Amino acid sequence: MRPMLPAAKLPAASQVEVAVDFDSSIQSLGALDAAAYRLIGTATCQVDRAGDRYVCRLASSANPQKGAMLSSDELKERFLNLVADENLRARVAERTEGVRNVILALAFGALVANQNDAG
Repeated sequence: MRPMLPAAKLPAASQVEVAVDFDSSIQSLGALDAAAYRLIGTATCQVDRAGDRYVCRLASSANPQKGAMLSSDELKERFLNLVADENLRARVAERTEGVRNVILALAFGALVANQNDAG
């Protein structure tokens, strides 16, 4: 039996890291967490609170799933776009909550009425 040869080591691509901070009085932690989640496969994000700021430390994935590794500027831009998107989603959800509740109440009310008529 021959001894096993050590696994070949591929040269590691240099990991890109960047920090982005937000004022915690105007930026929700929920939007930051959602944006960080959407970076999975591209980068990791650690969100820490430092006084009145949220500091998001972004690090590119060693083997990105969605194409080439992003530069620090591209990674920061992508994260900021995702945060803006999550903030807009939260505002739309807040503004349309009443209408959604009415639609759901009418839909469930119709279901109950149908079940009562059938039963």
